[in-house]
Amino acid sequence: MLSIRDLKKSYSSAGEKVAVLRGVDLSVAAGERVALTGESGSGKSTLLHLIAGLDAADGGEIIIGEDCITKLSDAARATLRRDRLGLVFQQFNLVPSLSVADNLAFQARLASRHDPAWHAELVERLGLSQLLKRYPEQLSGGQQQRVAIGRALAVKPLLLLADEPTGNLDEATADDVLALTRDLVARTGCAFLMVTHSARLAATLDRHVTLHAGVVA
Repeated sequence: MLSIRDLKKSYSSAGEKVAVLRGVDLSVAAGERVALTGESGSGKSTLLHLIAGLDAADGGEIIIGEDCITKLSDAARATLRRDRLGLVFQQFNLVPSLSVADNLAFQARLASRHDPAWHAELVERLGLSQLLKRYPEQLSGGQQQRVAIGRALAVKPLLLLADEPTGNLDEATADDVLALTRDLVARTGCAFLMVTHSARLAATLDRHVTLHAGVVA
């Protein structure tokens, strides 16, 4: 579902070119759940941003399904991100003015992929039935992250990307949220790539990949 070959990315800092990714090779199969770890500055978040089409690579290729992200225009990358990718971040990124129900359906409706039956299943599985009329500020951190995960999966993505999705949660809540995510990913059959600093959480996924000095170690 995801294939990355010889991916390179550099940034300019104080007039000098700094290589962040130096030729990353990585594949994730449909239904596979992969943890990506590495020290700070190793390029984990940069890699996720490139996969999501939020930034452009300097070289190499990223293929999601049958689409080569690195050959698409900005507009085409945005469309693919909306229609076929699920993104979950540490900061939740819910829309404050929308209810839980509307936040859950937000991306799927934008993509014209809203499925009422799947929406209802997500509400039930994520334990959100009593919270649908609330707004993000009325939720705990764990509840907000469950809404964010539901929103990402409502579109039935080809690939779910998560950047430290449990970083703002206590250990017990983090375990619960990740367990739900693993189950729902298995239900949809999408590929799942999660950046985490936690070796304990990484061990709960199918495979553990380490990024070191801009390459997969």
